[in-house]
Amino acid sequence: MAVEERERVQDDLEPQRPEVDVRLDRITKRFDDVVAVDDLSLEVEHGSFFALLGPSGCGKTTTLRIVGGFEDPTLGTVYLGDRDVTSLPSYKRDVNTVFQSYALFPHMSVFDNVAFGLKRKGVPRAQMRGRVLEMLRIVGLSGLEQRKPRQLSGGQQQRVALARALVNRPQVLLLDEPLGALDLKLRKQMQLELKMIQHDVAVTFIHVTHDQEEAMTMADSIAVMNAGRIEQLGPPAELYERPATSFVAGFLGVSNLLPGVVEGPDAVRLVDGTLVRAQVEGKTGAVAAGVRPEKLSIGREGGANELAGTVVETAYIGVATQLLVDTSAGRVQVFAQNTDTGGRLAAPGSNVILTWRPESTFVVDQAEEESEK
Repeated sequence: MAVEERERVQDDLEPQRPEVDVRLDRITKRFDDVVAVDDLSLEVEHGSFFALLGPSGCGKTTTLRIVGGFEDPTLGTVYLGDRDVTSLPSYKRDVNTVFQSYALFPHMSVFDNVAFGLKRKGVPRAQMRGRVLEMLRIVGLSGLEQRKPRQLSGGQQQRVALARALVNRPQVLLLDEPLGALDLKLRKQMQLELKMIQHDVAVTFIHVTHDQEEAMTMADSIAVMNAGRIEQLGPPAELYERPATSFVAGFLGVSNLLPGVVEGPDAVRLVDGTLVRAQVEGKTGAVAAGVRPEKLSIGREGGANELAGTVVETAYIGVATQLLVDTSAGRVQVFAQNTDTGGRLAAPGSNVILTWRPESTFVVDQAEEESEK
């Protein structure tokens, strides 16, 4: 076999590197003596729905603004595809943004709001009309093109803003807390609709939110941010089932973190002496053994890990009943699914045995506040 043919076959066998639409290389942003973004690097694959998730002040919105060209980084480089856009203003980047305040033109119709960017670009009228109507169809607003924004619901206004941003066919769409102004029921509905729209248009979405459920519902990949840095980046299921730090475990859903010390490659000795089987993954010394509330069962049900305790309080929360249980290793939350409880859940004051499986146990370093106790 010729050398050239062998090399071609080898290239075909090697996995192709995913196409990247956004790459941030060691980005730092300072505001006077405050470091908002701290030496942050990440890549966002083409066609993905990517979320920046974290509490207020973690740097997620500043990071988004740096991608959009609304803020200049103090240090580092911003790439769109292979192009260095660090010094380019926002209007010269192939990026559009949807903000929490939709900023629709109140005197214009829905059609004219969506067509605004195309008119400024000089797109021919016939082509512009076709693109606007197609985008209104995608976002579920067909037939409403002549209405004014004041005649629309909050969810419909949000879709107009989305259509206006997408009709220009940007390389990347930035979403800055776009559902924050909606009520809870509409917000949950729009989460699923946004995900479907993103699949339809195949545009890369970067979404900023502090809402964990929102990020997990919509995103293919999530970067959990804290103090200007990424604590963990990965698919929602990986972050939830295997959080890398106590911050991620506590921020992304509810976790029971029981302090202890690693004892062997698959066990943690809790502070009360209980031995917990867990996936230690090479950690040593002082740690916290974590288990999600829905992974716990009340009563001996074959789980290898057991912990005795007393029920302190119960609360009915719809799909589950939440129990607070005091144990010698600390207070634990349990979510008992309301599938067939028949009113048999333990009442406050009852002594119970909690069981869970070793594979449901993750191990993280102890949080600073825990280690200082």
